[in-house]
Amino acid sequence: MPPNAKAAAAAAAPHQHGVKGVYYGGHWLDLEDCHGTFTGVEDKCSGCSKNKNGKEQPCPRSRSANRASPNNTDYDVCIVGAGCIGAAIARELSRYKLSVVWLEAADDVSQGATKGNSGIVHAGYDDTPGSNRAKYCWKGNQMFPQLDKELRFGYQLNGSMVLATKEEDRVELQELLERGKTNGVERLKILERGEIRQMEPYVNDNVIAALYSPDAGNVIPYEYTIALAENAVDNGVELRIRRQVTSINTNTSDGYMELKVNHWEPKPYVDSLDRSQRLDLTKVGTLGGILSVIAFSSGQVSMNYLPIAIGVTLGMFLYQIIFGGLQGSRPAHVKKSTPLKDLVAKAAGSIMGTGGIPVDVEDMKIGGSGSPKIVHGVTVGEETIRAKYVLNCAGSASDQIANMIGDTSFTIKPRLGDYLLLNRNQGHLAKHTLFPCPDPVLGKGVLVQTTLWANLILGPTARDMHKPEARDMTAADIQHYILSKCRELVPSFDPSETIHAFCGARAKSDRGDWIIENSAVDGRMIHVAGIDSPGLAGSPAIALEVVRLLEESGCVLKKNPNFNPQRAPIITPKPAGMRGLKLGPVGKNDSDGVNEEQMAQNVICKCEKVTEAEVVRAIRRSLPIDSTQAIRKRTRAGMGHCQGDPDNYNCEARVKAIIARETGMPIEQVGGRPWPATSTLSQRWPDEAEKKELKERMQ
Repeated sequence: MPPNAKAAAAAAAPHQHGVKGVYYGGHWLDLEDCHGTFTGVEDKCSGCSKNKNGKEQPCPRSRSANRASPNNTDYDVCIVGAGCIGAAIARELSRYKLSVVWLEAADDVSQGATKGNSGIVHAGYDDTPGSNRAKYCWKGNQMFPQLDKELRFGYQLNGSMVLATKEEDRVELQELLERGKTNGVERLKILERGEIRQMEPYVNDNVIAALYSPDAGNVIPYEYTIALAENAVDNGVELRIRRQVTSINTNTSDGYMELKVNHWEPKPYVDSLDRSQRLDLTKVGTLGGILSVIAFSSGQVSMNYLPIAIGVTLGMFLYQIIFGGLQGSRPAHVKKSTPLKDLVAKAAGSIMGTGGIPVDVEDMKIGGSGSPKIVHGVTVGEETIRAKYVLNCAGSASDQIANMIGDTSFTIKPRLGDYLLLNRNQGHLAKHTLFPCPDPVLGKGVLVQTTLWANLILGPTARDMHKPEARDMTAADIQHYILSKCRELVPSFDPSETIHAFCGARAKSDRGDWIIENSAVDGRMIHVAGIDSPGLAGSPAIALEVVRLLEESGCVLKKNPNFNPQRAPIITPKPAGMRGLKLGPVGKNDSDGVNEEQMAQNVICKCEKVTEAEVVRAIRRSLPIDSTQAIRKRTRAGMGHCQGDPDNYNCEARVKAIIARETGMPIEQVGGRPWPATSTLSQRWPDEAEKKELKERMQ
């Protein structure tokens, strides 16, 4: 590391999206230039969910407020899967006058592979010429600046380097350069050691050359997907979450494909409904008994009927006492005027940092930490969806969806990618996305990159789950692999600054390329499957191709005259420090849910400077929200270096309280952040012993 490391680090500190400015259209926009471009644009953007009085309000439970079909059953198009691919397609289809229903098995959009990846918008120089990857990656890459100007999710053109450490690597760099040119990738360049050291002072001393691509960029992948999804729903797409497709019937008499869909909900919510129903039954019985006595006293019923009515009423009371209790059986609907401090107190003890259910590969196929098993889901009903066309965007479960119509033409073999996320004080160590020369089997290999939010991200692994040696790796093995490999790129990062670990399941198919085609079994289903890396980069271009395939298949596309491509951001850019913001214990600065100025000042998450206004804004958007996980992905509340530590600022409990106040749901029904999910850390808040182990695993 260079001398005077702390001073150098401070001088080289990367921009942090949302602090002193934002990334917009690929480039940095200073705070004073944000108004009218990034902020203050609500009047020209697609709308939020509003009630009959024109006021913003949260969505209904587990679905968007809008309904795309008059009978809630028949649609032109059904999209299965709400990752970045499904979201890009949904947004593209909202440009047309179509009834579109969008189904997601997990409890929010972007809960699968989209959430568990590095967010790189690859340029496409390493994809095999002639492949679908090569066809759509560069084209999609070039669409991101304009997409970000419309949707304001934050896109940084940071560029990438493939680093060579020995002379024979130069051959590989030259091959990548030529491959990139064949794929249409522009502005590629081979850099020599002196140029590299100027651009990346912290790379390994043994680096001798690099392939530089200035068009590579990065996003926060779930924020990108949420932006697409909000705009799609604002423009007419109907979203239903917690909907798992169980069967598809193609033999209907009227040309529709008929999907059977299980609707599930978390058990605490289902239990509260059961108690409410029991209480309602008791009220009905009691009312019936009272009316019977009145009727008898007025001579309208006979004496023979009265004992039966009284018996039924007493039975109802006994039932309620045995199974629910006379008092407090129905969770109280939270009033808007309820002080947040009262709700935070009720959330005490619900924040998980140890124990819990680990997410396995099967869970990852249907939403990972937002899947039914992890949040104790219970099926509450079966729905029927009829659609003229079905788009199979189900990620690691896309082969299962194909099998439902008898299509066995491909198999998904999940490849797990594990990551470590380091504190923001490590973010100065990489300005570009840094790769080693690619592995002939495993591809790009690990990377070191500073995220949009100025954290340093390390990883991923490439664990093929059908191979025992990869499947059986321990948490220590995984961490050692990431840390030791990344050390070869940037030797000076501090692994004890690890604040989070996560994993994603890439939908790798046995065909070896992306599958974007009409099913050979039934052309009404279009597969958009096996979209592994660089699928994020290719997603907007893939969406255009799917629209073309739909039209070619007979779907009539008429422009939606009301389509609005603009979407306002959820975050509010802030100055450095805490100027204009208020920190304090719960209750000191909390608003009443109405005073917007107070909400904009009240800090809910200290590490990330998230305000009450930003949390409320996310809840009042067009996607359903009932968990702190959902707010975490939209505002970063709980994603800072303390990871929502209750002994620090207790931000997760504060977020739970705001969700309860805004939606009216009892605090017990508000979902939290599951632990351990896919983390390789032994606890949510690593202690000194674990930090020491991480340092040892770097060797």
